[in-house]
Amino acid sequence: MKTYSPKPQDVQRNWHVVDAQDRILGRMATEIAVKLRGKDKPEFAPHMDMGDFVIVVNAEKIKVTGDKLKQKKYYRYTGFPGGIRDITLEKLIQKKPEEVIRRSVRGMLPKNKIGRELLKKLKIYSGPDHPHAAQKPVTQE
Repeated sequence: MKTYSPKPQDVQRNWHVVDAQDRILGRMATEIAVKLRGKDKPEFAPHMDMGDFVIVVNAEKIKVTGDKLKQKKYYRYTGFPGGIRDITLEKLIQKKPEEVIRRSVRGMLPKNKIGRELLKKLKIYSGPDHPHAAQKPVTQE
């Protein structure tokens, strides 16, 4: 018996809507990463993009446990000496709530070409509305 290897034309892509209101950031991000990767499908193949599209709404209403709002920091480097910049989770949620979820999910995806392609299928909106009604997305709990 030969091992089944899916073809690119066999991939069925669905659209899912995830409401981030009052959801824990990390737990929600793992669910999103599994959907993007396609690991919940029986025909999953690690070398292919088998995943679905994910739309996240109400990104500014996420929750975190403990003192992460004040203690968790995100770093970036400007490229100049002494140019490391940081921002707390609380300020980043106020400034760019979509970026918090994007960074969280990105850390759970593969660090290669497939991972970069998967991240393009993640659509994040800070409010309750999204422009993807034509794709007939399925709402998650």
